[in-house]
Amino acid sequence: MSIKLFDSELKVMEALWKEGELTAGQLAKILNDDTGWNRNTTYTIIKKLIKKGAIERKEPNFTCKALITKRQVQKQETEELINKVFDGSTELFFSTYINEKNLTKEEIDRLKQIVENLK
Repeated sequence: MSIKLFDSELKVMEALWKEGELTAGQLAKILNDDTGWNRNTTYTIIKKLIKKGAIERKEPNFTCKALITKRQVQKQETEELINKVFDGSTELFFSTYINEKNLTKEEIDRLKQIVENLK
């Protein structure tokens, strides 16, 4: 399932991924504290996420539950970035990223281990 999430929607999802199920009121409080959003803004975004199928609303108390995982969103966003900016080339993406970062020896060793584990 492919669901495109905007930055504002990701803020709501991050709260749900971190805290688990929350009421809309709890989400509004968290997002007011974190971003300064008012209750109406949060409720509007929740409704958009319900319509997209990213979260579900349950009773009692308008409880919200994530229907997609953070890992699913990370995978989808990464694939979209690689396709859009790197012509679908994972190799070009990694080589560009790695050459622009000042990786520590430990980070390089972890990346080598990840590649080794793919074999």
